[in-house]
Amino acid sequence: MNKKSAYLAGKTVLFMGFFLSFTACKKSVVTDPAPSNNFKQIQVDAAKGSGSDVMMQAFYWDVPQGGWWNTLNDKIPAWKAAGIGAIWLPPATKAQGGATSMGYDPYDYFDFGSYTQMGTKPTRFGDSTSLGKLITTAHNNSIKVYADIVLNHCSGGTLEANPYTNTSTYTKFTPLSGKFQRTYNDFHPNDIEAADEGAFAGFPDLCHKKANVSNWIYNASYSMSKFYKNNLHFDGFRFDYVKGYGAWVVKNFVNSVGGPAAVFAVGEEWDGNAANLQNWVDATEQTSSAFDFACFYAMHSAFDTNDLTHLNDDMLLKRNAARAVTFVSNHDTDITTNKYAAYAYIMTHEGYPCVFYKDYENLLDKNRMNNLIWIHKNLAGGTTTNLYSATDQYIDRRNGYGTLPGLIVYFNGSDNWQQQWVTSNWANKKIKEYTGASNWEPTVAADGRVLIQVPPHAYSIWSVTGL
Repeated sequence: MNKKSAYLAGKTVLFMGFFLSFTACKKSVVTDPAPSNNFKQIQVDAAKGSGSDVMMQAFYWDVPQGGWWNTLNDKIPAWKAAGIGAIWLPPATKAQGGATSMGYDPYDYFDFGSYTQMGTKPTRFGDSTSLGKLITTAHNNSIKVYADIVLNHCSGGTLEANPYTNTSTYTKFTPLSGKFQRTYNDFHPNDIEAADEGAFAGFPDLCHKKANVSNWIYNASYSMSKFYKNNLHFDGFRFDYVKGYGAWVVKNFVNSVGGPAAVFAVGEEWDGNAANLQNWVDATEQTSSAFDFACFYAMHSAFDTNDLTHLNDDMLLKRNAARAVTFVSNHDTDITTNKYAAYAYIMTHEGYPCVFYKDYENLLDKNRMNNLIWIHKNLAGGTTTNLYSATDQYIDRRNGYGTLPGLIVYFNGSDNWQQQWVTSNWANKKIKEYTGASNWEPTVAADGRVLIQVPPHAYSIWSVTGL
């Protein structure tokens, strides 16, 4: 949910050319090489990596009107090659703002650009045909598609007398799809409930305990959940503003279409407290993930205030990695300045990383981003162990799992090259740095010890050679 509106609306690289071999407990003489900015573009198809998926938030606020579904459709093959495994779309149905709306003011939950209402036939993003084509193209490229679902409130109703408020309210909804008609009985207050967990910006607030509402959202055979899953073939759902209603609504929605084994779900529980995020996931009975706002704020503190110890802060990914969706920025909030470091963090750590379209396509170096996605898909696996933590240096080790060898990621917040002896999970193996930040290829000692380095204000990522 966008909180800023009410909805209506290569440098040359110098290498020293030396390769060092290290033995345990004996530190070789090291000469600092010249800084490297040659972040590699991995040529291997990242989509073939065995690591977990990377999600793309496939929109930003106020995308161009009229052909967004077609724009995304053309990008699918390149995203597949980069290693993107899922795309999250904006709300795809007709909203009060019609062709100008980003969809977060929902009017007709079953109009994907087929009916002329709210001043337009297509939505801001296109019509139902172009949406269907996009979903098919994504599936043909083994990319899942997630729908953005706004269940807290509605917008665009007409005035009707409301006996529960003794006023006239904009609560009469007669959408041209003929589906999910609503009146004052379906909103708060009503005869069974005065309010629920939260309302937003004065919009009519849905009462999910009403049979008409629950039937149309998830209970009945004709419900939104089943139509989106079985007719449109969405693979999962992002739930907007879940602070506004009970977690049981998300649980019932997901379970109505087969549960977590059949669809993916993630909720926008906007809370920087990891315990609160975990509590919400628990309240859904583990049917939904949550965006890891605790990780988001910790990375901002760590990378933008020059105190890397904030990476020790509590995060959902440290409590429940399987239910943590990590991100650097999105359509609502974009506060982190050192985005490369933040993306390096989420791509090397546990959780389900989400890439913001505007970062990937418009703001950041796509080669560097693809490099991090490749690392996530081909190296990052297993549990995480912290190896070193200080204000200006931070080192974590992913311990490897299955075919994924694991990695060591080294963050440097200082003005100088740094190096540290660390204990790896490898013995008598040659390792290398996978971003181009260093040209060292040291050999790990029999006890796992190895010396690694990192340039000023940068990150380096290390793993075994030969990948």
